[in-house]
Amino acid sequence: MRLLAAIDQKRLIGLRFKGSVRVAEPHDYGIRGGRETLLAYQLEPEAGWRWFEIERMSDLSVLAQRFPGGRSAPSGKHHKWDRLFARVGEAR
Repeated sequence: MRLLAAIDQKRLIGLRFKGSVRVAEPHDYGIRGGRETLLAYQLEPEAGWRWFEIERMSDLSVLAQRFPGGRSAPSGKHHKWDRLFARVGEAR
C-alpha cells in the first residue's frame, strides 16, 4: 500500500480531504476508535497536526520529497490506537 511505503520511506504525501488538496508528512497509520485513520503533520494549506479518516481521503500520491522523520508532539505523548499498522521512525 502506498501509505505504508510513504511512512517507511519518510516521503511526503499529497491527498484530497474535505474538498481541499493537502500536503503532509504521514506519521501514524492504524485503527483508532474503530476507524482506519492517519495522523499526519500537514504542511499545506495550513501547518499543524491533523487526523485523516482514510475513507474520506482521495487522490493519495506519494511525493518524491522526503522529511526527516518523527516530530515531537506538543503534549509529548502518543495517542492510543486500537491497532497501529505503521509509525514513522525518529528524525535523523
